[in-house]
Amino acid sequence: MSMRDSASTAIAAASLGRRPLWVGLALVGAAILVWLVVGLWPDWLNAILLSKKAFVSAILNGLTLAGLYFLVASGFTLVFGLMRNVNLAHGSLYLLGAYIGYEVATRTGYWLIGVAAGFLVLAVVGILMQVIVFRRLEGDDLRQTLVTIGISIVAADLMLAVWGGTTYQITPPLWLEGAVQTPILLAVRSNGSPVYLPYPFFRLVVLFLAIAIGVGLWLMLNKTRVGMMIRAGVDDRAMLSASGVNVHAVFAIVFAVGAGLAGLAGVIGGSALSVAPGEDVRYLLASLVVVIVGGMGSIMGAAIGALLIGLAEQIGLIYFPTYGVVLTFVIMVVTLAIRPQGIMGKAR
Repeated sequence: MSMRDSASTAIAAASLGRRPLWVGLALVGAAILVWLVVGLWPDWLNAILLSKKAFVSAILNGLTLAGLYFLVASGFTLVFGLMRNVNLAHGSLYLLGAYIGYEVATRTGYWLIGVAAGFLVLAVVGILMQVIVFRRLEGDDLRQTLVTIGISIVAADLMLAVWGGTTYQITPPLWLEGAVQTPILLAVRSNGSPVYLPYPFFRLVVLFLAIAIGVGLWLMLNKTRVGMMIRAGVDDRAMLSASGVNVHAVFAIVFAVGAGLAGLAGVIGGSALSVAPGEDVRYLLASLVVVIVGGMGSIMGAAIGALLIGLAEQIGLIYFPTYGVVLTFVIMVVTLAIRPQGIMGKAR
């Protein structure tokens, strides 16, 4: 056996030796987390973590907030992360979709029509932005940044003029309201009957909707011809155009999907939380952090980034109310220091 083969064998053996250790630690961590959620806590643990209800509610709120962040950031990662088009008006698309969904749902009385309107109208807006703005500014990141900042400022003033500074609430249908009993045990009564944690049904629907959209986007980008053309156009636009594909039409589809998802998220967010001026800046910043942490152009990375940011915000809100907002930026700084391309991003 040569020296190179011996070194390769030693490296392989060392990696095999480390793998069971990491797998074991992951299994132990998962078992502890399951026990924290499902098991009955002793008094000393309730004293340390305030209460099991507070801890589990923070986890569930973080997961559902992560779902909402992912809905917004998934569209942003398509346009900014995948196509490298700097669209700093993405938060305005979110807020505009929320206002449109509110108007349509209020006037028609059907929440689902408001959701569809938020997606479809913003998809058309996305196509117009791609044709009028980004097609003329291809490859010029600075001009894209300045123009989209200007668009966001004008859009914010126009929305303020039309809808005022009032906070609106989009009312979901009755079948989405109310709470469900989760299998999370909080206590046992003196008569032996268990007490389970109730949780708003609509928030769980938001989480499952985000998972479904994430799976659909991943399948579209990795398992369909359209996704193949999108990835090919990003890597080599001239070659894709030479093969007979209308590159501008492909990119317009991407913008339509990205802006439509922002509008959809606006209606969902306006139903779960509220619609008010300033939400555009909040969700633009959240989308930027999610994409930077997760990795540009990665749907899986956007999901991981949204999960980290959502949990950090809600856990910080309960246990570090003064410094909770700092946790998201700590996560971003640590990620950039260790892995500048993001958790699931590719080095370029």
